[in-house]
Amino acid sequence: MIDFSAEFKVYDSDIKNLAFDKVRDEAVSSKVGYYNLPKISKQLILEAKDIETSCYEQIVVIGIGGSSLGIKAIESMLKLYTPNSKEILYLENLDPIVARDTLEKIRYEKACFFVISKSGSTIETISLFKTILKHFQVDLKEAENFFIITDEGSSLDCFAKEYDLKEFYIPSNVGGRFSVLSAVGVIPLTFAGYDMFTILDEADRFLGSFFKGNQCHIIDKAYYYYKNRDKYKMNILFSYSSMFEEFNKWYVQLWGESLGKRDRSDERVGLTPIALIGSVDQHSFLQLIIEGPKDKTVTFIKVDDFKIDLSIPDISLPCIEKTDYVNGVSFNELINAQCEATKESLVQSGVKAVDMISLSEINEQNIGVLIIYFELLTSLVGAMLEIDTYNQPGVELGKQILQKKFV
Repeated sequence: MIDFSAEFKVYDSDIKNLAFDKVRDEAVSSKVGYYNLPKISKQLILEAKDIETSCYEQIVVIGIGGSSLGIKAIESMLKLYTPNSKEILYLENLDPIVARDTLEKIRYEKACFFVISKSGSTIETISLFKTILKHFQVDLKEAENFFIITDEGSSLDCFAKEYDLKEFYIPSNVGGRFSVLSAVGVIPLTFAGYDMFTILDEADRFLGSFFKGNQCHIIDKAYYYYKNRDKYKMNILFSYSSMFEEFNKWYVQLWGESLGKRDRSDERVGLTPIALIGSVDQHSFLQLIIEGPKDKTVTFIKVDDFKIDLSIPDISLPCIEKTDYVNGVSFNELINAQCEATKESLVQSGVKAVDMISLSEINEQNIGVLIIYFELLTSLVGAMLEIDTYNQPGVELGKQILQKKFV
């Protein structure tokens, strides 16, 4: 169960209604495919379970951005609650130190490899894939532990057919940053032992509820962000658990790459995402939020019950007795009290655009809702800004410049 505090109550607006209609049209017409993923991706779980995976102890994900961030987000939240899950290793960045270190951790005979690229030509992904092939002297004509996840008809799809590799397709109408509930996330995480069916099922329920008009708080929040976009240019996600660090990174890509655009009048628009972890960033970024410019919205995420029994010992230490007021308090209670106190301190300091998302616990149901919630919020804000939420023309120039450096 998730509670969304309805902090952004606004009056009816044609812009709100038009944005809802546009998002509904995207879903019904299949112009944008992520709305359908919770239903159609359940078939992928059956396909994954038809493959013998008991011989694999490691899952190696070769992909970057939307091809890895969603997987990492779900794994990091569920890993401690899924004791029989398999180890997932990630080859993402071209940092040679990290790449070498990851290569040395791979036990090739016990590993399966997922090469994930929607376009099929992502330079980091293909470079790391080539490195794997050379490092382990792989004969792809004989290998059965390599799987390809890409768009049908991509250059990587062509390559996979050349070597008769098992493939899973990303729907052509699903962009990378919205692809976590497609084969991109579902297949590797199912291989690793995570319950993706429940995540998909709950995401589907929440989507249905939204389109029936039962989640108006999302539209109100989107409209508040849109209407106050010149005042609040930055959106902070302040998550009170270290297990949300990878989810925060997923949110940063989703929000930044979707909303940083030029609108119809060629005006530059966008809301800058900032990801923080509580209580750690109370000791770094909080000062700026409270006493710096009031140009930020803040969304808190907290977990009501971590399902962990750990309390501060009832010990009084000489010279630091002033901390004894939390003796005997559980870590669960303390971190949530810190979250509430931080939220209250922002409000008292004049930071008005603050809301709270409270998860009853970290489980598959709540993760499914959380993913769809932020995807819907992004689509609604994009619709109100009258931009193409799903393209990313701004990243192409750097790719062209890079190619010229080596050609």
